[in-house]
Amino acid sequence: MTVNRSNEAARRTRPAAKLLVGVVLVALAITGGYFIYQQRAHGQETNAPAPAAEAKHVAVVVTAAAVRDFERALVVQGNVQTKDFAMVSPRIPGTIEAIYVDEGDAVVAGQTQLFQTDAVSLERNLRIKEQGTIVAQCASREAAANLDKVTVDLHKAELDFSRFKRLYDQNAVTADAFEQQQSRYQQLQAARKLAEAHVELSIAEQNQSKGELEIAQKELADATIYAPISGKISQRLREPGEMGSPGNPVLRIDDTSVVEVAAFLPAQHYGEVVPGQTAMRVTVSGIDLGRQIITYKSPTIHPTLRTFEVKCVLKDPPAGVAPGAMAQIVVVLETRRGLGVPSACLQSRGGNSVVFVVRDGAARQEVVTTGIEADGWIEILQGQVKENEPVVTLGQTMLDQGTAVQVQQEEK
Repeated sequence: MTVNRSNEAARRTRPAAKLLVGVVLVALAITGGYFIYQQRAHGQETNAPAPAAEAKHVAVVVTAAAVRDFERALVVQGNVQTKDFAMVSPRIPGTIEAIYVDEGDAVVAGQTQLFQTDAVSLERNLRIKEQGTIVAQCASREAAANLDKVTVDLHKAELDFSRFKRLYDQNAVTADAFEQQQSRYQQLQAARKLAEAHVELSIAEQNQSKGELEIAQKELADATIYAPISGKISQRLREPGEMGSPGNPVLRIDDTSVVEVAAFLPAQHYGEVVPGQTAMRVTVSGIDLGRQIITYKSPTIHPTLRTFEVKCVLKDPPAGVAPGAMAQIVVVLETRRGLGVPSACLQSRGGNSVVFVVRDGAARQEVVTTGIEADGWIEILQGQVKENEPVVTLGQTMLDQGTAVQVQQEEK
């Protein structure tokens, strides 16, 4: 029974063993075929001729070097302000009785009434001074008439004295009678001197009264204030009924027909700005006012801010240019004409500034010395770059001396 069971187990394992051996043989066949294929493919690649090497070209964009104007400038902000304005205050202290203008009103110098201060009391004072002048004139005429009377009496006394002196010399009259005529003559001489003094005093009093009258007239005239300049009322600082006094403004007048554009510049440029020569370009509220000449430079530099003020004058500015507006200013410190290239061309290599120029299809590195940079271009002061020569503006980071290039685009 044991022998039969062993034979039956052997019969069951034979088919499985045969299947395993078959799988192994198939795997070996596939592996060997792949190895032979790789060997043949490798042999074919080894024996195939190598293709010719192609030259390497770097695509670039170039721009022609050009002669143009370069300027060194400062870009700052400034303000528009009136060149002429007046802070109008009373000439005499007193109550402000009336104000005849309001903010925004146009006024004409010497013609437009602005306001009036305490005119009633000043007019009353004027009438008193006029009466005083009349009294002084009457007193002067009285003193002159008295002088004429004394002069006539003195003349008669002089004749009597002369006649009595002749009679006295002839012993025709007594000494007492002669002395009485002499005393009368001397008294009238003194009376004439007194009358002359009264005349001089009356004339002085009359002149004094006339002066006081003129002052009263002037004060009354000063009670009504007229516009000192032509322009527009920009501020009304007092109202009727308030007290006014010299030095305390009631109104402000701005002459908007002439304005100034003012700005502050760094102190290091003080010596470069010359009034009457240095120019600046001005834009206000989007309005291009063009090139203006600086008319004023502060005589001092602010010790704390380290800045100084410059101004230019604008006559009859456009409607959109008003005092108080902000101005965009470009102060031109230096202008010169020279050869330049786009700023994008410039590179730093080996501690030098270089540009790449395309010559005969290859890039040539040129060391340059630069100057003023403006509007995306930079001035070339020294270097082997010529006018109209193509300079690489895009792709230069991929270039070395002698690199073959292919110009993709040439910009103007």
